[in-house]
Amino acid sequence: MLPEIGKVDRASFDRIIFPRLGKKDRSVRLGPRHGVDAAVIDLPDGSVMVIAEDPTFGMPVLMPYFGWAIVHICASDVAVLGVRPRYMTICLMLPPGTKDDVLENIWKQVHEECQKLGIAIVGGHTGIYPGIAFPLNGGCSVIGIGRKEQLTPASNARVGDRVIITKGPAIEATGILAHQAEAALSKKLGQAVVDKAKSHFLAMTVVKEALLAAPYAHAMHDATEGGLLNGVYEIAAASNKGVTIYEDRIPVLEEVSAVCGYFNIDPLISISEGTLVITAKPGNARTVISRLKRSGIRAWEIGEITPRDRIFVRASGKREELVPVAVDPFWSAYFSTLEPPK
Repeated sequence: MLPEIGKVDRASFDRIIFPRLGKKDRSVRLGPRHGVDAAVIDLPDGSVMVIAEDPTFGMPVLMPYFGWAIVHICASDVAVLGVRPRYMTICLMLPPGTKDDVLENIWKQVHEECQKLGIAIVGGHTGIYPGIAFPLNGGCSVIGIGRKEQLTPASNARVGDRVIITKGPAIEATGILAHQAEAALSKKLGQAVVDKAKSHFLAMTVVKEALLAAPYAHAMHDATEGGLLNGVYEIAAASNKGVTIYEDRIPVLEEVSAVCGYFNIDPLISISEGTLVITAKPGNARTVISRLKRSGIRAWEIGEITPRDRIFVRASGKREELVPVAVDPFWSAYFSTLEPPK
């Protein structure tokens, strides 16, 4: 059975999608796999093309930053492969009645963020369609050109690699919920905590840290749906390796704990676009953390890649099997904040 909302689960993907991928082509170095962020295609000159595709759901709280989010969410999926994003196409779908200034604001943000990241917009489609309530990025494709030796796919983790994370868990969940439920959260937690939580919204990007870490990393992956634990699991599964991570090494910031606690959701399995999971050999792991911190990006080592078993060691010392997250609790929390239709 398909999930009620969010990404198609691993079992459904493997059963329905993975066996049916069109014509086989030997130039496809890395194709569709559950938990893999982008594809890699061999080019005739010996270089590689990295290409990623992502929608962006136009939830109300996202609208003031919608163009920013489109660019960074899509570009992040190319950057985690170790290659700088270079080209973009976009399919922007608008509901009937959309005003000129709404489109202008979205497009201005898309243009400005692409300029900052060095991305050329090379095509796409923009139109108005019934059946949608808010502007929707129906599909943004970002492409980068690089060398084979640059690649850092989730499938490239190696036994002995240290597991590093940036920023901490539940970045996206915290940022969105703090904006969406600001009034209620402020009454309960205080405005200072909510303001810190709201600042996580513009941390929903890993382009900068991925490109900083890439020269020293084996594998990288953005922790999106299912959060940090799911992101770590997906690296281990894609690499056909084990992993051991430790709860007491994972920093849950005060504002993250407060917002997730208010909604009674687990920050370790809540959507966390903006948290980069990196694996690197021990010596390089120290370099990665130092390099990130010098650029103002917090990073921590939380475990290591192992030959087989996938283990999550609780702060109590209890060892649990690390398994894929079936349902991200963020969605129920988010929809609980929406007013029912009148």
